[in-house]
Amino acid sequence: MWDIILKATGQTLTMVFWSTLFSVLLGFLPAIILTLTAPDGLKPNKIVYEILSFLVNTFRSFPFVILMVVIIPLTRAIMGTTIGTRAAIVPLTACAIPFIARVFENALRETDPGVIEAARSFGASDAQILFRVYFKESVPRLLNGVVLLMINILGYSAMAGTLGGGGIGDIAIRYGYQKYSTEYLVVCSAILIVFVQGIQSLGNYIYRKLS
Repeated sequence: MWDIILKATGQTLTMVFWSTLFSVLLGFLPAIILTLTAPDGLKPNKIVYEILSFLVNTFRSFPFVILMVVIIPLTRAIMGTTIGTRAAIVPLTACAIPFIARVFENALRETDPGVIEAARSFGASDAQILFRVYFKESVPRLLNGVVLLMINILGYSAMAGTLGGGGIGDIAIRYGYQKYSTEYLVVCSAILIVFVQGIQSLGNYIYRKLS
């Protein structure tokens, strides 16, 4: 059992790591555009903001299992397959991008307006305000967003296992549920709980240091 569990744990960590990395990188751009074009942003643009906000909300509303099936052609085009851990990274990332984009937007827009006005009074450009004020002031909140993202992706990865993605979810279904093995269900659940607690505890520790 432990050989199987260990392999599945590695698959889950692989899915969580790469999906988090790709979604953070790809989610930053829409987050920046939303922040800049918001009514209280540096470059207010109602049309751009409303359209992009609508798209983010639309993709966020898709249940992960449905999204995983809908983007099968994209998954096959990128990975060459729709089965396995590597293939599961595509729908996990696609599901996480709109989520983290909204989280990052909220984190950036919570920056104290007084600090922004102070930077303007010193003649700072929009780019300088964006990178030296918005980002610098929002680092702890952005980190919290990444922690929340990782926990969500961890849950999604368990669902991905039910559709051939591998990982802890796959083991829990194939061995725990279909073969009526309580031991597998208990161990898989315990591993996921430990992962969540570990991620949250590490995130809280780093947040306190940065704050």
